[in-house]
Amino acid sequence: MEYKPLDTSKIYLITGAAGFIGFYLSKKLLNKGCKVIGIDNINDYYDVNLKYERLEKLKPFEKFTFIKGDISNKVIIMKIFEEHKPNIVVNLAAQAGVRYSIENPDAYIVSNIMGFFNILEACRYNPVEHLVYASSSSVYGSNKKVPFEETDFVDHPLSLYAATKKSNELMAYTYSHLYKIPATGLRFFTVYGPMGRPDMAYFGFTDKYFKGEPIKIFNNGDFEHDLYRDFTYVDDIVEGIQRLLSNPTVDTVPHRVLNIGNNKPEKLMTFIWTLEKALSNALGRKVEFEKIFEPLKAGDVPATYASTDKLQEAVGFKPLTSIKEGLQRFADWYVEYYKMK
Repeated sequence: MEYKPLDTSKIYLITGAAGFIGFYLSKKLLNKGCKVIGIDNINDYYDVNLKYERLEKLKPFEKFTFIKGDISNKVIIMKIFEEHKPNIVVNLAAQAGVRYSIENPDAYIVSNIMGFFNILEACRYNPVEHLVYASSSSVYGSNKKVPFEETDFVDHPLSLYAATKKSNELMAYTYSHLYKIPATGLRFFTVYGPMGRPDMAYFGFTDKYFKGEPIKIFNNGDFEHDLYRDFTYVDDIVEGIQRLLSNPTVDTVPHRVLNIGNNKPEKLMTFIWTLEKALSNALGRKVEFEKIFEPLKAGDVPATYASTDKLQEAVGFKPLTSIKEGLQRFADWYVEYYKMK
């Protein structure tokens, strides 16, 4: 299949535009001259200042329109589609987090199920050229076979968050089948980077260090059988998404699911040591976290490891940023942003 470059004449709707990936994707498309409509409810699941900071960086772009709203509000969504007539939709708005889904399940049903249903309905009544939506590596559950491939069995989600993402894939498939909506679901693998989500482990570890608190590592202190994670730098994720936007699948049912990960899993402890070194470099002094080892938490998966062959086949791209490079960029940003010494 011939790969088509990004079409800058199209109108792009990005939900979750004040979020981590949504912000970087919006910025990339705006830098290329695209018209971007962003929607976000700016909820307080994590520090809203970070969300406003991201939006501030998008404000100077003339082709950026921001709407504060919730995708679970069908009236707002239908109105946006009717008024702005987006050609391509990227649904990144979702209630994120595996552990939080145990404490607050309602938020996941409202945002991830009802919200996504509204997006699908809007695409049904206002046809779009491509709907790209966020799924998650968590759909693989405790899959033992690695690397994870898109054809693997994913009927055993270990958290409600994972179950909602699997539901999104099923809903999108059905809508694609019934209404011929070209759709691509992206299974993201542990995304990290500057201006990232404070609820992610690497960010939380850094916060705790500066507060003088120990970090908790859920691997029983077993370095031999440590947790493996496919850490993916945000620029790589955004590059992959951007390449896919003008390249929907042309199958009979125009729906597909693709992994988007680093294809190079790292031991959690290696990641932590690399983060300590990156912070040491940023501060000009030795940084060492105080560590407490605990058993694996409910809903956590022992290993995530993406096969990215299908992504490479579709758009000729695979993520390349090493954790050394990516974590250094995060550490430099963190130290400057929070004015740490």
